[in-house]
Amino acid sequence: MGNLRSVAQALMHAAPEAKVMISSKVEEIKAADKVVLPGQGAMPDCMSHLQESGLLDAVLEASRTKPMLGVCVGEQMLFESSTEVRFDAPAGTNVTPGLGLLPGKVIRFDLAGKNQADGSHFKVPHMGWNQVQQVQKHALWEGIPDNSAFYFVHSYYAVPANSAHTVGATDYGSLFTCAVAKDNIFATQFHPEKSAHLGLRLYQNFTRWQP
Repeated sequence: MGNLRSVAQALMHAAPEAKVMISSKVEEIKAADKVVLPGQGAMPDCMSHLQESGLLDAVLEASRTKPMLGVCVGEQMLFESSTEVRFDAPAGTNVTPGLGLLPGKVIRFDLAGKNQADGSHFKVPHMGWNQVQQVQKHALWEGIPDNSAFYFVHSYYAVPANSAHTVGATDYGSLFTCAVAKDNIFATQFHPEKSAHLGLRLYQNFTRWQP
């Protein structure tokens, strides 16, 4: 949802030799060499759309068999649950189930009472450029200097249950996970397609990645 076309355009620019398509067809996803799972907006809406589209099983199969890149809400969806729920959810609903591909949860920023270095309040959503610490080495960081700036737009962030899955972190009020990896899966909370040449380099790295 949301940023499909901008992600596809960035991939085409980063790797002109690759065939990039936006697809809602199960057979095309199964035939793809690699799969990107973008998302923008609210995780409950993205999860509902994925289920209603009939693509859920194809995405789960891809997550087991081929390189997969999650972007923004696409990263959040990889986890077991999120505290973000639909406004029309039944009373008592306090979590939205995710895909459960990574152990952990997604929570909202709680920055009340915290001020930035200039004295201003931290705002939610977290929006704009911020440095990313490369907590662990990974093939998708190749050619990207540590502490490079990437573009963020989000109110929720992932809290992995296994710290070994965190490969990138950002400080916004406190340090939070902004990039995760496990086996053939890599995902970012930030938007590479909005992050200039280093974002394009990350997409290029993904198209060449052979986990």
